[in-house]
Amino acid sequence: MGLGTPDNMSWAALLQKLLIMLHTKQIICGSIQFSIKEELEPHTLVGSLSKHFAPPYQLLTEDYLWLNKSTGNFYIAEKKMDREQLCSEETKDDECIIFQSVIVGPSRELEQFSVIIEDINDNVPYFENSKICLDISEDVPEGTSLMLDDLARDRDSGPNGQLKYELKGSGGVFSLKVEEEGPLIKLIVQKALDRETLNSYQMQLVATDCGEQPLSVSVPIFVTVTDVNDNCPSFSPNSPLSATVSGDSKKDTVVTQVVAVDPDLGPNAAIVYSLSPKVSERAKKLLILSSHSGHIRLTQDLEIDSSEELVLKVLASGLHCPPAETQVTVSLLPKATQGLTIKIGFIAKHHNQTVVIPESQPPTPLAILELEGDSSFKDSSLAIEGDVPFFLSPQSGKYLLSTSKPLDYEMKSEYHISMVVQGSSSERSVIAPPQREIRVMVEDVNDNAPHFSQTDYQLEVEENNEPALTLLQVSATDADSGLNGRVTYSLDKHTSAIFKVDSVTGQLSALSPLDREQKSVHKLTVFARDSGVPPLESQASVIIRVLDQNDNAPVFSTPHFIFFIPENAPPFAQVGVIEVEDPDEGENGKIEWQIVQGNTSFVVDSIQRTLHTTINLDREMTDCHELYLAVSDNGHPVALTSSARVTIFIEDINDNHPKVILPSSNYSCLVISPGTPVGTNVTKVFAIDEDSGVNSEITYSVVAPKSVQQNTPFQVDSKSGIITLRQELLQEDMGMHNLFIVVRDNGKPTPLYTTVWINLLVNKSTDQCHLDRAPTWTGRSDWVESASVSPICEVETARSVQAIYFYLVLCMAVAIMVLFFTTVCLYLKQRKYPPKKKMGPTEENEIPLRIKDKYYSDE
Repeated sequence: MGLGTPDNMSWAALLQKLLIMLHTKQIICGSIQFSIKEELEPHTLVGSLSKHFAPPYQLLTEDYLWLNKSTGNFYIAEKKMDREQLCSEETKDDECIIFQSVIVGPSRELEQFSVIIEDINDNVPYFENSKICLDISEDVPEGTSLMLDDLARDRDSGPNGQLKYELKGSGGVFSLKVEEEGPLIKLIVQKALDRETLNSYQMQLVATDCGEQPLSVSVPIFVTVTDVNDNCPSFSPNSPLSATVSGDSKKDTVVTQVVAVDPDLGPNAAIVYSLSPKVSERAKKLLILSSHSGHIRLTQDLEIDSSEELVLKVLASGLHCPPAETQVTVSLLPKATQGLTIKIGFIAKHHNQTVVIPESQPPTPLAILELEGDSSFKDSSLAIEGDVPFFLSPQSGKYLLSTSKPLDYEMKSEYHISMVVQGSSSERSVIAPPQREIRVMVEDVNDNAPHFSQTDYQLEVEENNEPALTLLQVSATDADSGLNGRVTYSLDKHTSAIFKVDSVTGQLSALSPLDREQKSVHKLTVFARDSGVPPLESQASVIIRVLDQNDNAPVFSTPHFIFFIPENAPPFAQVGVIEVEDPDEGENGKIEWQIVQGNTSFVVDSIQRTLHTTINLDREMTDCHELYLAVSDNGHPVALTSSARVTIFIEDINDNHPKVILPSSNYSCLVISPGTPVGTNVTKVFAIDEDSGVNSEITYSVVAPKSVQQNTPFQVDSKSGIITLRQELLQEDMGMHNLFIVVRDNGKPTPLYTTVWINLLVNKSTDQCHLDRAPTWTGRSDWVESASVSPICEVETARSVQAIYFYLVLCMAVAIMVLFFTTVCLYLKQRKYPPKKKMGPTEENEIPLRIKDKYYSDE
């Protein structure tokens, strides 16, 4: 065989596949392996590289896993790993492996490790078709097997994907045989079938996987038993054996009708009537038999002068069947010797000497009967033989035949009324018995509504059912016949389109999966209506309770919660409400909480669903906390989980005083030369505040009287804390200047402050100065707290100066008042008593005032 042939190509492909498998095996065996189960929750720890490589670590792709760069631990990424999505259907029985590349160690080497995704039983088996329909002939022998092509499928692998089958509801008529090779499923006929006894069967084929918590699915099997010609015609017990006809009857008069039945269907039930070859020629000449209806009619008008009996042997033949036989004796009454005759005049609707009357009619006249004969029969009368719902009433020598009560088709559809003559004369010979039979057919009317076998149906169905799932079959019967008894089923017009009822069989099905979370109870009304005119109907209620499945994972109201809490919140204070809902019910909706990543400074109240602190918070240590919350339900077979990110910002409060960095102490001293130019930056007060925002904004101010602030040669910038020389230094400025500086933040509600002394010595000497003790603050503390409003800074001498000012002003006010009143009195006295002699001028008093405008420390 040359190169390039199909066989060589198949061998080459097989060899290539084998080499790939060996290469893959070498890669797997030569690398680091980890095994993890599919569908693990995000942020679940699944392995670590720390035992194999030195840090740091960097994962090249993080589609399925994410790696802690310092510890080497790797976790499930945000998206769960689904084995059935990661690996193709062709590899379901092999290992599902993903390869990860990682850069490790200080030398940044590229390494590879493999992750084997282990299967869990998370897929329910399924059938591709919603039902299986089979047709089986009723004559199949026991043990016959029928191949079922509709096999269930399961996307899982291993035992989780291996299926076993079971047949339910067959009643022992059928069994199931599963052959492992293939696999093949065969339906075995265990008992003989008879369509005439039961023409259909319904059962369930259940497929169950072999997982630890097995999952199953079922599909209905509908078996229709088809007819074979296994029954032959037979004459009905109601078929007449005798008939009487008057000697003057006309052509085509129906003498009687024979009836045979065949329980088969269609062509197999076709019946052909015929006369036996043994029937006399006389009978064949006078009588004819319809091959389809079985009616026996006269072939000609009768003119018979003598009585005669004709015996007919009637055959009923079916396909491939021996004919059934019955004998009918027809008595002919001669016209000349028939004696009394009963003449019938029909009033009601009739056809071929048969009265047709609708059922449920009130007493109704049917016919007028009259006895005809010579005067010797004048004492004769007519009577009805037997107990039938009819009566005769004499009417001027005639008789009116009427119904005695309304007739009911459902009780009896046909009556034969025998009229007999009573009290007839015996003087003349009467060959035929003086009687006449009238056939009455009761015509069905639509007087019966369909009747359900039960008016209330209740059932339970698991949600997420397969589409077109058969729920139940309702059944209603109608006692009427024909179209009046033909029942069709329908649903209320307001019924959801999810549900459908078969108009003929009454089979109720769900066209799409039910969802308990949308609606847990469905109330349907099924109508059964006949085809009469007008139609009658009845109704039955169907209550469907949808059972819960764990098909909804808990859902957070947002994937990222953000909360704010002040840092002075006490332990176990509430941080916020974590809103999460699981629409499932029972254990499927019961939620368990877990902090999967983050510190232990917080705890979740699973009952109130609130987040609380567990320790005292300090914004200056940590201003933001990051958590990952995971919630899972208690559903089966697999618990469902969700995760959310929580960010907690610690709000600042004004709990830190400003901290002075420069100067380093109150003992610091700085020498200033008298020749220092105006505007020179002498020194700087520098402070920090560990709070944030306005709580950390710092202002600097000197606490001193305004006069002192105006005369002092130094000033401090409120924002920067820089102390500058604001005016030229004079001789009186020589000496020590102690500036009391208040360093204050802008915190709310109460600012916090720190004080510091700035000691400046104006001296020509450049020798360093140093204080043996710090200056002493002798003012009131509230002055310092409100320094920005009423700046006061005094050492001990300041109090005396303030007192001098006070008393000086008070004395001046008193002196002015005294001078004012004295002047007024003198003016009034001068006007009343003018002076007689000129007085000498008075000396002007001078009150020298000197205010000391420099403040020094008490040193």
